[in-house]
Amino acid sequence: MRRSLPLLLAALVALVLAPPAQAAPGFAVAYETIPGQGGTPLKAFVVTPTGRGSGPFPLLVLPSSWGVNNIEYVGAAAKLAYESGYSVISYTSRGFHDSAGEIDVAGPDTVADVSRVIDWGIARAAGDPARIGVGGISYGAGQSLLAAAADHRIKAVAALSTWTDLARALYPNETVNAQGVELLLAAGRLTGRPGPVLREAEAAYRQDRFEDVLPISPPRSPASHVSSVKAAVMIGNAWNDSLFAPSQITDFFTALNGPKRLMLSPGDHATAELFGAAGLPNEIWASVGRWFDHHLKGLDNGIDRELPVRVKPNNGGGWRAFPSWAAATSRTDTVPLAADRIGAGWPTIAESGTVLVSGALQGFLQLPVGVSTPLIDRGAAAVWRGPVQWTATTVSGTPRAHLTVTPSAPKTTLFAYLYEVNPLGLGALVTHKPVTLTGTATRTVDLDLEPVVWDVSPGNRLVLVVDTVDARYRSSSTLGSTVSFGADSWLTVPRS
Repeated sequence: MRRSLPLLLAALVALVLAPPAQAAPGFAVAYETIPGQGGTPLKAFVVTPTGRGSGPFPLLVLPSSWGVNNIEYVGAAAKLAYESGYSVISYTSRGFHDSAGEIDVAGPDTVADVSRVIDWGIARAAGDPARIGVGGISYGAGQSLLAAAADHRIKAVAALSTWTDLARALYPNETVNAQGVELLLAAGRLTGRPGPVLREAEAAYRQDRFEDVLPISPPRSPASHVSSVKAAVMIGNAWNDSLFAPSQITDFFTALNGPKRLMLSPGDHATAELFGAAGLPNEIWASVGRWFDHHLKGLDNGIDRELPVRVKPNNGGGWRAFPSWAAATSRTDTVPLAADRIGAGWPTIAESGTVLVSGALQGFLQLPVGVSTPLIDRGAAAVWRGPVQWTATTVSGTPRAHLTVTPSAPKTTLFAYLYEVNPLGLGALVTHKPVTLTGTATRTVDLDLEPVVWDVSPGNRLVLVVDTVDARYRSSSTLGSTVSFGADSWLTVPRS
């Protein structure tokens, strides 16, 4: 019965997605076993064009996300095959579900699998060796970027909800994203077979030795290989991505030298492009199609003449375009911060929200993480109010908190939150960032919050809150210790 399930899925997909019998061109769907690196069997749905001759066709390879199988992109693959004549392979990543092997966390074998699937697609799916694209969501996106650095047959990449620096994503400023790590570990155990690297990383995490996990990051981080990426790269991510926050994305995008496109929009991890993977109308996947059409098929669709950075404000509004990420900021305002002293280790009502849930609510319903600033415990949090903005203004770029800090404990975690607050004191979370400090010496901390584009309404103000506990992260703050902030502190706010 288990062996017949993939065949049944393939038949159902073909039945649901197939164009009318008289339509030409069309597409065909097959469930295949593809030898990955070292011969490891990888299970795939192969979607090929029909009614367009025998090829060769531009080839797209789509590795699955973490915990997801090869059905993930079949809807998009059918659309790309039917409408644009691509041969598309959507396969289950090594170690998950119906593919063999063990999860190596985008290690050498998983990255090499992309090239082996390309080999098979050229030989068995009428793929054109001169027109190869790769892409995917999350784990598939990271694999695609790593594969593009290693295999220069790849001419175009579409990386959605990707990571570019694994350590920065899951251990920002030496602070563990505990909810994110727990989610990934649980998904790996439930849907796959963790290999030695993942098992050892989990053991270190459970023993509060996350720094021992860091050596696995550089080889698995596209940022370490950015100079080797020769393909045309499109990246789409969400402002509130709770696994792979946008700061690592904007830095990687800036470092790319070839043709590139960046799209940042409201939402959480994979939410902005979720429905497009199923073949439903979606702005991100429409751009993916245009990206591949231009760079693999040579279509003059104008995408190369558009400004490469496209953003939607995190609290609603249409797309805005810039020639670079730096150009999203045209000026900065500085808000002085008064001296303050707080008790550490106490939770407050200032929070960054829940992984996947809060960002999705922001993206789909424009419901931000909120707070009533008058109710924030001033004994456990520093609260600085900026001036009222009497005209509409936009936060556009990376806010920075310049803090002179004196902790009393050997280790302290700070959480900085930037809110838009109305006259009643009700705030909407604009952006945030943690940082963990070691030692009790007075030091200057330049804390870059996560990048954002956010429209501030007239009559509202920006409020910066810093406390020492957040449910999303693992805090190192000691209950009963203190943190002092010097008067020579300030907040830098980027404006468009």
